[in-house]
Amino acid sequence: MEPNTTERLPAEPTAEVPADRASEAAGPQAADAADASGPGRRARRRERRGPDLREQRRLRTREAIVDAAAELFAARGFDHVSVLEIAQRAGVVEKTVFNHFPVKEGLVFEADPPMRAALLDAVRRRPAGESAATAAGSFVVAAVSQLGSPAAAEGVAEMARVIRASRTLQAREREILGALTDTLAEQITLETRASAGELEPWLAANAVMGLYSALLELARDRVLAGASGQELVAELRARGRRGLALLQFGLAGYAKRP
Repeated sequence: MEPNTTERLPAEPTAEVPADRASEAAGPQAADAADASGPGRRARRRERRGPDLREQRRLRTREAIVDAAAELFAARGFDHVSVLEIAQRAGVVEKTVFNHFPVKEGLVFEADPPMRAALLDAVRRRPAGESAATAAGSFVVAAVSQLGSPAAAEGVAEMARVIRASRTLQAREREILGALTDTLAEQITLETRASAGELEPWLAANAVMGLYSALLELARDRVLAGASGQELVAELRARGRRGLALLQFGLAGYAKRP
């Protein structure tokens, strides 16, 4: 939870979430239309031709910054690269980097990872009789198992090295995972109408995100060891399903959709 060369999720190039759910909402066109004086031809022309030149330049600049950061982080480590150096590599001034990424960690992790929306969608759209933990856990297993694919493995290995070498990034990743856990718990609380102080929604959410964290670290370990391809995808899926089965043993009857 974009494949940029940086991970920009918790922990991945966005290959860690299924491609059909990982696309971010695009806001520039909406902002451009709002710029127009009203719903006249000017707004419609802009809509037809897509983002204007200013927006295209903004996107190119953002991409150049991300690419420059990824190269420098891979070569020297996150903690040993300054924002000024990233700006110089990207051919912009330091202020431009901060305009796009208010904090340096934002060059690695999305502020609002696509996985959040995709995880909630999996829970909300689960069939009758399926528990929230099963729906969320199944999504996690399907998403993380794809990190073993050849298309994802190189980026996963590169970013695993960067993250594991930086306590700052490790702390930020824990914060993001904590926020994802809270979001999932809040969704379960909403569905079950749990009273304040009830532990079950938080226990279910923490169990699912514990599975995610464990499977993610396993994927990183295996990719760093040189494994990839369909065999690794199958291994991650099988291990994830075993973990999910263990999780379901205690939670399968909780928060079932009526």
